[in-house]
Amino acid sequence: MKPIRMVLACLLLLACFLTNCKQESRVAPKSSVPSEDLDKIARAGFSTYNVMDVDSGYIVEGDIFLRYDYLDVKPNSPLLQIAESEQYHTYALVTGTPRVISISLAAGLPTVFTTAVDEAIARYNALGLKLSFQRVSSGGNINITTFYQAPYPDGSIVLGSSGFPSGGNPYNSITLNTHPQAYGSSPDMLYLASVLQHEIGHCIGFRHTDYSNRNYSCNYSSSPNEGEAGVGAVHIPGTPTTGDPNSFMLACTSFGLNRSFNANDIIALQSLYGSCDRVDQRYVNGVCETATIELTNVTEAPRGYVCSYSYVWSDGSEKPYKTLRTAQGCPSDPD
Repeated sequence: MKPIRMVLACLLLLACFLTNCKQESRVAPKSSVPSEDLDKIARAGFSTYNVMDVDSGYIVEGDIFLRYDYLDVKPNSPLLQIAESEQYHTYALVTGTPRVISISLAAGLPTVFTTAVDEAIARYNALGLKLSFQRVSSGGNINITTFYQAPYPDGSIVLGSSGFPSGGNPYNSITLNTHPQAYGSSPDMLYLASVLQHEIGHCIGFRHTDYSNRNYSCNYSSSPNEGEAGVGAVHIPGTPTTGDPNSFMLACTSFGLNRSFNANDIIALQSLYGSCDRVDQRYVNGVCETATIELTNVTEAPRGYVCSYSYVWSDGSEKPYKTLRTAQGCPSDPD
C-alpha cells in the first residue's frame, strides 16, 4: 500500500520579499497558471510543480504563499550549488548564541501536543548546541497554534507550517493542522514530535534536505527543482551529496513515522550551532577536532621563500592559516 504523502511545511517569510502569507488551500485552484508566471516562480527559487492559483497569489510547494507582486521582485542572492540531497540552510540564521529559545502552545490543545513539544525540545537539547529550547506557558519566542485544512486533490496533506529566521531571531510561529487526516483522531506523540522537530528546524534556518528534488521524499511523478534558490540554499559541508533517506528535514513523510536526527542532521546542526566554533576547530565524524598546523606550500621568491601554512583536519580538509616570507627555508612552526 502506497503511504500517504505528508507535506512538511516551509513558509518562506523573508522581510524584503514575502508578506501577507496565509493558508489558502481550501480555495479551489483556477484552471491554469500563465507560463510567464511559472517562469517567474522558478526564477524566484521555488518549484513549479502543482502550483495553485488562489486569491492574490499562488501556493507553491504545497504550503508557500507567494503574492503576485513578489514575482516581479528580482532575487539578489547568488546562484548556489544545486545537488540531490544535501543539508542546506538559508542566509538567515539565529544569532546571538548561546541563547535559549522559548516555545509556547496556544491554550486548549490536547495533552499530547504538550508532550510532543517536550519530546522535540529534548531531542534538540540532547545535542548540546549553543541553541537550547525551553517550553513556557505563553509568549514564547516560537508560538504553536493550529489551523484546519483538508487534503489536496492528490491525497497529500499539510501537517504544519513555519518560516525562517529574521533579524537574528527564530521564526516566531509554528502552525499544526488539526484535520483528522493529518494526525488521526488520537495523534501519536512521537509522530507529532517529529513534525514539530522539523518545523523548529525551519524556524532556526534549515531548508528541506531534498529541496532540489522533491521526488526523493514526496514520490512526485516528476522531479521538481526549486531553481536558483533566491531565498538562500547554502550547502552545509560534511553532509552527503547522495540521498539521505532518514533526514529530519526531508520535505515529505509517511503517516505515523517517528523521524528524529540522523548522523548527517547532527553534523549539520553542529556546523551551524555547535560550540566547536574556534577558527582551528571543526566537527569531524561528529567529534569537535582541533586542526594541526602544517606547511602546505613552498614557493621560491627573490631573496628567499614564501611559506604557506594551513589548518589541516584528519578528514583531509584544510583552511589557510598563515603565509611567511623567509630568507632561509620554511620553519616547521610558523609561530
